[in-house]
Amino acid sequence: MGARPTRSLEEMPPRSAFAALLGIEVETCTPEEVVCSMLVTEAMGNRNGVLHGGALMAIADTAAGTSAFINSPAEVSNTTVEAKTNFIRPVRVGDRLTARCVPVHVGRMTLVLQVTLTRGDGKVVGSTSQTHLFLGWKD
Repeated sequence: MGARPTRSLEEMPPRSAFAALLGIEVETCTPEEVVCSMLVTEAMGNRNGVLHGGALMAIADTAAGTSAFINSPAEVSNTTVEAKTNFIRPVRVGDRLTARCVPVHVGRMTLVLQVTLTRGDGKVVGSTSQTHLFLGWKD
């Protein structure tokens, strides 16, 4: 059996309005690796003055969703069915957060994706694993 045909970067729709609101940029997008980054603003902080966990999960989900999209055939979409995040270190306002996603498994029906999140000094701040399900659209 041959390799699964993947989408091209030209087929990638524009980033979501939510990703744009957070300033998430897709820096690399290949079937083997997706890298996203964002500048941590004061509006993203929690009551302790560091990045809110929901914002960290948003960039992780953007990287994983982008990876799932680029790894799916054109006639299907995908949805996240499971996500688990470990929060390891804080990220301060003004720092740049990077999410690097690599597929662990790309199957016929599911994808398992691993996202490593780092801050500007290169230290790992979080790790997310996600499972995505391929979906065929029906009218």
